[in-house]
This record gives sequence, C-alpha cells and structure tokens, in this order.
Amino acid sequence: MQRVRPRLFRAVPLTPASDAPLAAWLDYIEGLHPQNISMGLDRVGVVKERLGLKFDCPVITVGGTNGKGSTCAMLEAILRAGAFRTGMYTSPHLVKFNERARIDGRDVEDAPLAAAFARVEAARVSGDAAIELTYFEFSTLAVMLLFMEAQPDCVILEVGLGGRLDAVNLFDADCAILTSVDLDHQAYLGDTREQIGWEKAHIFRKNTPAICADPQPPESVAKVAGELGAQLLLLGRDFGYAGDKQQWKFWFMPEAQKGSRDPVTRNGLSYPALRGANQLLNASAALAALECLRPRLPVAMQAVRQGLIEVEWPGRFQLLPGRPVVVLDVAHNPHAAAVLADNLGNIGFAAYTRAVFGMLGDKDIAGVVRLLKGRIDHWHLATLPGARGVSAQHLAEVLAECGITKDVFLHESPAAAYAAARAGAGENDRIVVFGSFLTVTDVMQVLDRSRNN
Repeated sequence: MQRVRPRLFRAVPLTPASDAPLAAWLDYIEGLHPQNISMGLDRVGVVKERLGLKFDCPVITVGGTNGKGSTCAMLEAILRAGAFRTGMYTSPHLVKFNERARIDGRDVEDAPLAAAFARVEAARVSGDAAIELTYFEFSTLAVMLLFMEAQPDCVILEVGLGGRLDAVNLFDADCAILTSVDLDHQAYLGDTREQIGWEKAHIFRKNTPAICADPQPPESVAKVAGELGAQLLLLGRDFGYAGDKQQWKFWFMPEAQKGSRDPVTRNGLSYPALRGANQLLNASAALAALECLRPRLPVAMQAVRQGLIEVEWPGRFQLLPGRPVVVLDVAHNPHAAAVLADNLGNIGFAAYTRAVFGMLGDKDIAGVVRLLKGRIDHWHLATLPGARGVSAQHLAEVLAECGITKDVFLHESPAAAYAAARAGAGENDRIVVFGSFLTVTDVMQVLDRSRNN
C-alpha cells in the first residue's frame, strides 16, 4: 500500500494594522515567505514597479564577499563631511533593524519604517494575487521608499549575499563597487571563485564605472564586465594606494585615460578610523567611486580626510576601550578569518587571547578554525539559536578535528561564553568575539546593558 504524505500547511500571518509598531511589522514579514532566501527578481520587481521606486540622485551599489559594509560606511562619512545628504542601506543589522536604513548618518526611526512597511504591503496585495516576498525583499522595498522620498544627494546600497538575483540589484547603479570575491554562501552562489565572481559582477551596468578592489579577481569578473559593457576599473591598474606607518596616498588613473592626463592623487591621507590593513583596499574603492562621480558629487580633499578619520562601523574589527581588550568582528568565512588573524597579529602583545566563538551550520567552520587556531589560546564556544545555528558541542568536534582539544569550553549562548571569558581574563589578555553576526550581536547587547546599569 502506498503511503500518502500529509500536506503541510503554513499558517498565514495576520496583517498588522497600518499604524502597528515596527516590531509587529517585522514579525509579520518574517512569516510571509517559507524561505529566508529566495533567488530571483521577478516577484520583487513587480512590487517595485507598483510603488514607482526610482532615484534621481547618483546610486552607488557595493557588493562582494567581505568589506561591503566598511566601504559603504566610508562613502557615507566622506560624503556627509562634504555636506552631501545620504541614504545608506546595509544588512544585516547587529542590534536593531533600524541600523539597516540610515538617512544623513542617522538610523531611521520606528514610525517611518513601519509606515513604509504598510505601503509595501498595500502594493504587494494590490493585484489579482498577493505576491510573496522574503524578509529581505520586503524590507529592501520599504527602505528604498523612504530613501526616494527623502531625496538625498546620493544613495549607497550594500548588496545582500549575491548580486545578480539580489533585490538590491533592481536598482541601477551609477557606479558599482565589488570589494572582494571569495567562498561564502556556496549553496546559492556556486562552489568556486569564478562562479561567485560571475554572480556578484552582475551588479555592473552598461557604460557605468565598475570598480573591483579584489587584488586578484577571478576572470569571470572581467568577462561579465565586458559582456555588460561596463567600464571596469581594477585595483593596481586603474587605481591604488601606497603608504607608510604615518600616512597613505591614493591614486586614480583609468587605463583608457593614460597618456592623456596626469593621474589624480590624494596625498597625506590619515589611515581610516576603521582598523585593519584591509581597510585601505576598501578606502581606495570608495575614493575611486567618488572620483568617477566627481562631476555630480564634487568632494573636497578636506571632506575625504575628515570622513576617513571619523568613519565608524561597529562589529568589524572593533576594539573596545579598557582592559582586557575586547575585539568584535563578525568574521564568518575563511577570507574574513584570514584578515582577522592578520589583524590580531598587528595590534600588539596579549598574554592570552580568549575567543568567544559561535557560527552557523552553513558556513565553513573548519576553514575558519584552521586560520585562527594559531592566534587563540582559550576557546569559549557558544551555541547559536535557530535552524542554521550549531551547538557548542558541534563546534568542539570541529575544533578536535583541527587538532584543538585543550582549553575548550562549551556554553549555551554567546553571552554566557563572554561572561566566562571575561571572568577568566587578566588585564593583559584580550577577548575576541567572532564567527557570526549573531555571536557579536549577543555580546554587544550584554555590553550595552552593562553600560546602561
């Protein structure tokens, strides 16, 4: 007798009232679609057209595996120092959803966000059949609606996990930046750098600057740029940087213009306030974009200097003041782990380095561990919640496979792991919190509560 599988029904969430609080809308959109990630632009494109979303100002789109958020933050800081109004969209957030939407350097308040969600919902259900949107797609449309109505001088958009089929890619860029290409989200983007580069390079547009800050980009990036007719600008060929211990300089000379004019140079620049040697790659990409857009966004040298000095981006190799030193870094793939390992080696002596470590199961946990095993003395492993989160026990098993069996401690959460690491740390030690946005977020909430008490 054939066994009949029962049909699974998904409960349809109740639509919040138009004046419902932001928290209600966030709960609602989280339950709308059966998948957190659903590749494709057709569905979300229909709702975009219903909302009439478009921008009259320059749009800078920033994609890549790592370095996207830092590059966006530098662009925002420099433009704001130059008295330009900005809208900046990034994801995911660390503590509050509002961090994803910034207008003129400030997180958008709850009420405007909730009102934008209500308008997106009205557009979503206005046709013959309601269109399913993921959490990211729904929230992207809501934030774009706010940006369109704010009429900034420049919109800065961080692409989500991909490029070609990412909701942000619905909005044409006047200048696109590809920060880096490495292995991450392989289930959606492919198993090689060539495949991932192909996906991410589709944020490029015809006859517009396409800036690549990866020192060794896969061949697929140039191939896509050529097929699309984009103006590809490569690090080391068309723009770049040089520096010493005190300051650095940026140069810009597109290949097509060589011999016809002198290179643009920005000398005597202070290092970005964001820590890590890789930040010069991000800063160079940001400055190259601004050079490309100079006719529409003329940024003075003083604004460049001021923006780089003042830029902030929490959770990205962020060193907190006090003893022991606490380092927050959302590094969650081998490429980011390699950068974190180098950065830890460059920030001075520590008697012991204690890790607060939690990761998601769809990440290359062993790859991250292998790159950092020589930098960590004590491992405090944290269980992360949700379907993608893995247990501290599983992390311990991966560590054992990598040859790490001593000074390994298991905890039920990042907060508990941090408390244990803090209790055992001397003032000359350092605590490194890394592995996932969820790991850093949990510890940041602990730190916020302790500061407020």
